[in-house]
Amino acid sequence: MKLLTYTALALSLLAAAPLALASEAQIRKNIAERMPNWPKLDEVRQSAMPGLWEIRAGNEIRYTDASGSFLIEGELIDLKGRRNLTEERLAKLNQIDFSALPLKDALVWKNGKGTRRIAVFADPNCGYCKRFERSLQELKDITVYTFLIPILGGDSAEKSRNIWCAKDSQATWLAWMLDNKLPPKAAASCDDAAVERNLALARKHMVNGTPAVIFEDGSRVPGAISAEQLERRLAALKAASGS
Repeated sequence: MKLLTYTALALSLLAAAPLALASEAQIRKNIAERMPNWPKLDEVRQSAMPGLWEIRAGNEIRYTDASGSFLIEGELIDLKGRRNLTEERLAKLNQIDFSALPLKDALVWKNGKGTRRIAVFADPNCGYCKRFERSLQELKDITVYTFLIPILGGDSAEKSRNIWCAKDSQATWLAWMLDNKLPPKAAASCDDAAVERNLALARKHMVNGTPAVIFEDGSRVPGAISAEQLERRLAALKAASGS
């Protein structure tokens, strides 16, 4: 009896596979034809809701039917589980492998033992980054890796270069962010390739705003969260890891 059940299940899965592939192909074709100004789809997959498909371009998620004839914009909510499935999906897509970050290209400072670690993408002309930097000073046990990404225009690129090339780059960074003390002009011979690598890293991970905070579990938070919010997040991370 069990053998018949397993055989029936296997046959049903095999039968469903071509249908899923056909639906994906149809969706890609129709979306491309009917939404020519939308970016090329990176992924088409069945959602948790029967009959509803998820289409994704970069960090943009929409939903459609099996033929790609209708489009739904909004969030998919699991009412029984009280879960925002769209938000959970984006959080997973946005995860960054902390251990793979090129920390040699980051400014680094720590308070206390520095056992808790975060990475931050920041622009020197970002007011929210300055607010966040002040919040970081309140934490007693933290190591901060700052990846300079001049994305706000103006003299962001020049400031980033001057900070990176300074004799004590981290002290220069903090002097600017906390006290508005301009960094000294960098020597023409300074190797500032790390800033360009940081920009490429930000593009790779679709970091489009600053500050962007990366935690050791790969999760990320956009914006200048408060010291209290950051402390709660770090404590939850420690509890989850069992350390």
